[in-house]
Amino acid sequence: MTEQAARPYTDDDLRAEAARQHAALIEDPDFVGVGEQMADTEIDSLLPPAEADGAQGPCWDDALDEDQFDEAQRAVHDLINGAADVSEWAVNLGADGLEPSDQQLHIGDSRVRIHFAFAPDMSEVDRRDFVALIASAVITGT
Repeated sequence: MTEQAARPYTDDDLRAEAARQHAALIEDPDFVGVGEQMADTEIDSLLPPAEADGAQGPCWDDALDEDQFDEAQRAVHDLINGAADVSEWAVNLGADGLEPSDQQLHIGDSRVRIHFAFAPDMSEVDRRDFVALIASAVITGT
């Protein structure tokens, strides 16, 4: 008898439970915890140019006064609370060995957004070509 046959659950059961727990982790983020996570994190838009080796950009708690930090903390907390539950999608991507790509298509004034995930060994050129092919098909209807 194989190991799979000896289990009283399926791989789909494991994925469903992982997705349920992933969703529960982000269901009600701790407001104070959000601020603590932000405090020592650099603000992306204020990072130095890539050629500034080893240079560190300003962190949220250093670059902002108390009121600005509180406002940013509330905004981040609200974004987390309003985020779409993509737990099942995220778990399935990981289980399938895929990695999300920064490439996206926005269709119809952002009423539709398509995100892509690719196998890690797929070249960047092949990824871009695939997204371009999908975009062309959407535009031409073929």
